Amino acid sequence: MERMRYLRPFADLSVFAPVPYFPGLNIHDRWFEFSRIPRKECIAGFDLDHPRYLVVPRIGMATHGLSMFLGSIRQISQRMRETSFDLIDAHYVYPDGFAAILLGQLFNKPVVVSARGSDINLFSEFTTIRPLIREVLSRADGLIAVSESLKSTMVKLGCVPDKVTVISNGVDSNKFQLRPQAEMRQLLGLPGSRPILLSVGKLTENKGFHILIEAVASLRENRPDVLLVIIGDGDYRSRLSRKIRDLGLEDNVRLVGTRPHDQLSAWYSAADLFCLASASEGCPNVVMEAMACGRPVIATWVAAQIVDTPMLGILVNRTPEEFRHAMEQALSCDWDHASIVDRARSSSWEKVAQSVFGVFSNVVAPGRQL
Repeated sequence: MERMRYLRPFADLSVFAPVPYFPGLNIHDRWFEFSRIPRKECIAGFDLDHPRYLVVPRIGMATHGLSMFLGSIRQISQRMRETSFDLIDAHYVYPDGFAAILLGQLFNKPVVVSARGSDINLFSEFTTIRPLIREVLSRADGLIAVSESLKSTMVKLGCVPDKVTVISNGVDSNKFQLRPQAEMRQLLGLPGSRPILLSVGKLTENKGFHILIEAVASLRENRPDVLLVIIGDGDYRSRLSRKIRDLGLEDNVRLVGTRPHDQLSAWYSAADLFCLASASEGCPNVVMEAMACGRPVIATWVAAQIVDTPMLGILVNRTPEEFRHAMEQALSCDWDHASIVDRARSSSWEKVAQSVFGVFSNVVAPGRQL
C-alpha cells in the first residue's frame, strides 16, 4: 500500500484486491473473515474493489491464479470501459501475477509483476505451482524484485536477468523515527533499566522466534535481566509459549500479540536492539523500520542487502549460539543511532516510487507516455 500511495503523484491508479469467496456462515473463523470484506472500500485514500474468486478446499493452489483471473474479469472489464489504462501492475508473482498475465493478454496491456519473497522462495518449491511461476516470469513485460537474492532465485527459475529490476522497499520516516527511549518505555509499560530486544512478525517457524528464545535462555546466564519482546500473532504462538514455559523464561520473554502499524515506532524506540531470525525474506520492512527508529539490527543473512555495514548491526547464521553471541556483543557496543537513522532515511518511499515509475515507463508501448 505504501508503494502505491507514493506513486500517486506519478500515475492515476485503480486498485483491485481480489479475495476468496466464502458464504456468510460463521463456520470457520479464518474463511469467515473473507465474507466480511466489503465489495468496495476506501483505504489510505484509495477506492478498492474486492472481486471474489473461488477457492476449492483440498484442490490446492494450482487453480488459484486462474480462478482469480475469472473472478476479476467482470469488474475490471467495466473499469476498462470507463477509463483508459496503460498497464497492469501486480504485487505478487502467484496467484496475483498469473491472473495479471491473463488479464494483460485479454485486454492487450503490458504487465509488471513484483516479487516479494515467499511467492518465489516458498511457492516455487511446490511442483504444481512452479511451472505457473515460470510462466509469469517468462510472459511479464517487466519484473521487480525487492532484493538481489530474490532476483538470483528468479533467474535460476529461468527468468531473463535484464527483465528484472531490483527495487528495495522504502521506509516512511515520518511514521518511523527515533523517539526518546525512556519516554517510550514508560508509555508502553516496559521496564526502564533492563536491556530489551525486540522482534516483529507473524508467528511462524520461518520467522525463527524459537531461535531467539533459545538464544535468550543462554544469554540469561550473563545477563539475567535481559528481556525479549515479540510482537505478532499466528499459529506458532502456542509452541512458542510452551518453549518459554519449558525454559523458565516467563520473566525474560513477552509475547505481546499484534500491535497497530502506526504504534510500532514506539516499540522500536523503546528497545535496545532489533532481531530478525528469518530463514527467508524478500526485503524485510521491519528491519528498515527499526533502523529508521535508530535501532541496530541483529539478523540472519536474509537482511544482508540492508545491513551492509557493521555500523548498522550484526549478521549471523541462523543458530541460537550465533544470535546469543551477537546479542552479547551488540548490547556492549556504543551505537551511533543518528547515523543508523540517516542510513534508513536514504531509502525513502519517494525514491522507490520514482524507480517503479521508471519500470512502468519502460514497458509502455513506444510512442506513448504515462
